[in-house]
Amino acid sequence: MGKNNKGGDKNASAGGGGGGGKGGKGKETAAAASSGKKNGLKIKIRHVMCEKKSKMDEALAKLGEGVSFAEVARTYSEDKAKQGGSLGEVTKDAPYDQKFKDCAWELEPSTVDKPKYNWVKTDFGYHIIMVEK
Repeated sequence: MGKNNKGGDKNASAGGGGGGGKGGKGKETAAAASSGKKNGLKIKIRHVMCEKKSKMDEALAKLGEGVSFAEVARTYSEDKAKQGGSLGEVTKDAPYDQKFKDCAWELEPSTVDKPKYNWVKTDFGYHIIMVEK
């Protein structure tokens, strides 16, 4: 998987996109449990999809500067840009790329103004993903 903005080790082989990234993986948090995350319900996903890694890197830099996830999605995403990257509520069995879903379901829910995100490469391009509270 890609590089996250929070500490911990990521399983690089699961995402196929980046090794050596950071990100929390493991025990379910209270926030995750209260949001329905990882308990068979739905999660609200936003993403920024870029065909080229260089464009994704620009988007990651903006997120690192504190720009809202929705604003970065409107500016850099090549998919769902008008909705600030919102894909709506998604279940584990939704017809999305498995790497994408694995990355999303590992994330702790956050807000667009203070996102906790990660990235993954799929056959469709590079995705920066966050899960909304």
